[in-house]
Formats: sequence, structure tokens, C-alpha cells
Amino acid sequence: MSRVLIIGCGALAAEITALKKANNWSGVDVQCLDAALHNRPERIAEQLEQALDKRHSDYKKIVIAYADCGTGGGVDRVAKRFGAERLPGAHCYEFFATSEVFQRLADAEPGTFYLTDFLARHFERLVIDDMKLDVHPELERMLFGHYRKVVYLAQTVDATLRSAAQAAADRLGLPLEIIDTGYGLLAPSLEEQVVTVS
Repeated sequence: MSRVLIIGCGALAAEITALKKANNWSGVDVQCLDAALHNRPERIAEQLEQALDKRHSDYKKIVIAYADCGTGGGVDRVAKRFGAERLPGAHCYEFFATSEVFQRLADAEPGTFYLTDFLARHFERLVIDDMKLDVHPELERMLFGHYRKVVYLAQTVDATLRSAAQAAADRLGLPLEIIDTGYGLLAPSLEEQVVTVS
């Protein structure tokens, strides 16, 4: 029996896998759900529960690598059912930036569209294609008209991703601000959960 299952958002797969490798978490398995759930938060808790129904008995501990992510407490209900812990905060932007920094950003400009490494890399697919903005360009103003800037919370220093973030901001007609967050609270939160089982 493996000690720990980290189950979470596909948008965090690269970071979770990197942390597992860097920390040599040999007794940890990782399962990620489809990152497209980012656009359908009402389905996250259901998908999470279905996945855990199949696998939870194989592990001593379950760590849910989601924040609340727009589920209105749905992730917390699933976590409680399986005796699991989830990531801190309302969403990945908050735990990457840290609560204090995110609150400061949100207070300074409520009309901010946030990107992470994953969202910068997959902006066209998850935003333009998934929301059908090329097919229905009239939706763009309705969906993005209230935004005033794009903030890219960068987990890594990567010129390709910075260019992708700039392209996303340009596509939305907004200025770009880049903040190097690294993994923020993701690393210590996962490390604490894994270490308590060692």
C-alpha cells in the first residue's frame, strides 16, 4: 500500500511532479484530473469524489491538490468525506501568490485576469477555444470587458511562457504585469502533508 495519494488539478501536474521528484517522495502517487475543469468548477467535486471512490482504500492518506476553486465548498465536502486535506485558499492564484499578496493585488485592481504557467501555456485552448471566442467574438467583450490588466503569476522563469503570457494579454487588449511567485504555498503545503505520513 502506498502511503499517500496526491489527487488534484491537471493544471498543477508539472509542479506536483517536480516537487515529488525534487523531494524523492517514493511513497507518493499522483493523479490529476482534467485541467479543463478549471472552466467548469461545478463539476470538480463530483469528478474528485468519483476518482476517490475508486482509489481511496489503497492509501493511508489522501491529499487534495485543489483549493476551493469556485466549488462553493464542494472540495471541502469531498475532503471531509475522505478525511483528506486540501490546499489553502480560494484558488491556485491565491496559493501561488500567497494570500497576502493576492489580496493586495485584488484590492489594487479587482478587474485582473490571472495567468499561471499552465494557463499561459494553454491560453488559446482553455480560454479562446473552450469559450468559443473565435466562433463567437461578440462574447469576448461580455466575458472580458470588465478586466483592466493581466497578471501572470510565474512559477518558473521561462522566456517562452513569458512570451505566451504577453500574447494572451495582447489578445485581450490588456497590459501585462509579471510577478515571479515560484510555487508559493503549494510546496510547503504538500511537503507538510507528505512528511506527516513518513
